[in-house]
Amino acid sequence: MLAPFDLSISDETIDKLIVYVDLLLRWNSKINLTSISTAEECITRHFGESFQVSRLVQLRDSLLDIGSGAGFPGLALKLIAPQLEVVLLEPVGKKKAFLKEVVRVCAMGQVTVLGKRLDEFAHSEQGQTFDIVTARAVGGLELLVPAAKSLLRPDGHLCLWVGRQQVQGIREANSGLQWLEPEAIPLSRNRLIMVGVRTGRD
Repeated sequence: MLAPFDLSISDETIDKLIVYVDLLLRWNSKINLTSISTAEECITRHFGESFQVSRLVQLRDSLLDIGSGAGFPGLALKLIAPQLEVVLLEPVGKKKAFLKEVVRVCAMGQVTVLGKRLDEFAHSEQGQTFDIVTARAVGGLELLVPAAKSLLRPDGHLCLWVGRQQVQGIREANSGLQWLEPEAIPLSRNRLIMVGVRTGRD
């Protein structure tokens, strides 16, 4: 199921992925975490699309995931980069509870789950910065991107999962980031990953 993404994943990671998917499908029947209802599609659409960013960005040091939902991409990336220090922002209580359960059951260390929105977090955690900031399936990018940029360290990477039609507008509105060539997502005609690099100390 992950073959189109051309990734090498350890047996231990696969075991945790299976546990994660089982939890997701069971919780999803009660609290509607995702519209996807099969394990196969979940692995392809959620995990595969999350893992794809590892082809563009070195997963190291610290990561902030905005609007984590069911944990994509932030918690999924923790599976393939267990050394990452991860902060997940998810203001919806039931989704926050799910994320904490995945962290517990999969024995993930160095993961913090916060019930905060981006603006609240940025205001309350002034001075805290990250090497990577991610956002997938999150609206309001015109406000999100500048706020996310302020939380990046110099040379840090902002990673966005977007539709092809959004790319030009995001680039033009956020020239303060150096945007890499967007990465097409396997098995998708329209979705891309955009990566912007915060250069210098601007």
